[in-house]
Amino acid sequence: MRTVLEPQTQIPVYDEADVLVVGGGPAGSAAAISAARNGAKVILLERYGFLGGLVTGGQVCMIPNLDNGTGDKVLGIQKEWMTRLGKYPDAVFGPKDREAGSTNSELVKKWSNYFGTVWNNRVMYTTFIDPELMKIVLNDMVEEAKVTVYFHCWAAKAFMDEGTLKGVFFESKEGRKAILAKVVIDATGEGDIFASAGAEFDNSIDPTIRNSNMAECFRLANTDYAKYAAYKAAFPEECARKLQCLNETAGYKLLPIPSNRNDNMWVNNWIPERNSMKIQDLTYVEMKIKKAIPDVVRYLQKELPGFEDCYLMDIASVVGCRYSRRLKGQYQIAFDDLKQGKTFSDSIAVTPAMHSFNKPDGEAALSIPFRALVPEKLDNLLAAGRCLSADVRAHNWLNLIPHSVATGEASGAAAYLAVQSGKKPRDIDIVKLQKILRNQGVYLPEI
Repeated sequence: MRTVLEPQTQIPVYDEADVLVVGGGPAGSAAAISAARNGAKVILLERYGFLGGLVTGGQVCMIPNLDNGTGDKVLGIQKEWMTRLGKYPDAVFGPKDREAGSTNSELVKKWSNYFGTVWNNRVMYTTFIDPELMKIVLNDMVEEAKVTVYFHCWAAKAFMDEGTLKGVFFESKEGRKAILAKVVIDATGEGDIFASAGAEFDNSIDPTIRNSNMAECFRLANTDYAKYAAYKAAFPEECARKLQCLNETAGYKLLPIPSNRNDNMWVNNWIPERNSMKIQDLTYVEMKIKKAIPDVVRYLQKELPGFEDCYLMDIASVVGCRYSRRLKGQYQIAFDDLKQGKTFSDSIAVTPAMHSFNKPDGEAALSIPFRALVPEKLDNLLAAGRCLSADVRAHNWLNLIPHSVATGEASGAAAYLAVQSGKKPRDIDIVKLQKILRNQGVYLPEI
C-alpha cells in the first residue's frame, strides 16, 4: 500500500480521569456507571450521539436469556434496565421476572409464539424493548452516576508512554485530542484500544457459526404480530416456505421478530463472509441490506398475514458486528468450559447458558472469570463486552447483550478498585471485587 508521512504534532490533553471507558454500548455504559457509583472519576467516550450501541442504534430489540430456567438470573445493572424501562408505557414486553423457569402450561402456551421466550417447555426471561426509550434510560443512568460523557468522539488509538498505557487519542470536530486515565476500559466491541496498545488478540472465525455474520436491522410499523404468530402456529410448513422465499427475495437471511409493541416488529438479518474491521465489507453490508428493503416490504405485505399494511419505520444506524478481535487474556474461556458449566474462583459474572447446553435439570450457568478481561501482558487496561478473551466457539455464546452488560459492570468495579487501592487491575483483590459486585445486586455463586 502506498504511504504518506503525517507530520509530528503536539496533541492537546482534553481531559483526565481515574477511569476512561471507550465505547458506550451495553458493556461500556455499564462499566462507566459501575465505576462512577463506586466513587471513581469516570469519562465515557462514545463515537455516536447516544448510548446503548447495538441495543439502541443497532435496534437489537430483544434481550435474550436473562435466566437459565432454574432461577439463576442476570441481575445488577441489567436488571435495572428493565426496571427503569418499565416506568414507560409499552417500553418492555415479555415474560415477567417471576415467570422465569415456569412450566405452567398456560404460560408456556402464551409465550410460545414469541421468539426466545420458551425452551424445553420452560418460560425464559427474555424481554423486547423500545430502543429509543433505552437511549433515554441510559442517559439518565450515567448522569445520575456523575459520569462525564463525550459524544461524537472516535477513539483513534492508545496513548503509550515508554511502554505504559496512559490514555487514548481521539478524533472529533474539534480535531485530534487526548484523554489521560489511570485505567482504560476497552468496550469498543472490536478491541480497538488494546490492539493499538500492542496487546495480543485473536480474530479467527468459524464461518459455520452465528457470530461469523454481520447485520443491519430495520423496523416495520403498522404490523400485527399476534395475527402473524397465529398464522405461523396454524400453518408452520407454509409459513416456513414463505420465509424461505422472503430470504430469496432479499438475497440474504432475515427474520421478523416481535418487539415491545404488537404494531411494530424488528427484522434481524445475517450477512456471511464479511469482516467488521474492513471498510469495504462495512460498506457492502450497509448497501446490500438497504437495497433489498423495498422488495422485502412488498413481499411481506402480499404474502404474510399481519403485514398487509406494514411500512418501513426506520433502519438501524449501527451495523451489527457479531465478532472481531478477542483479547488474549490471562485466561481464555474455552467452549468446553461452557459445555461443562465450569466455575471459577475469580468469577465476576454468571450468565445463563444458551439452549444447546440444556440439561435435564435446567441449563448450566456460564461463569466468566475476571482473568478473561485482563490482557496477558498489557497493564492499566481491561476489556469488556464481546472483545473479552474466549475461543471462537465460546465467543459465539458470550457476545450477547446480557454477557456484555455483566462484564461491563464487573470491569467498572474492578477499575475503581484498582484506582482506589493503587494497584494494577491484574493485582486487585478478587474477593473485594466480588463483594462489591454482590452489593450491586450481581448474582455470583459461592465457590
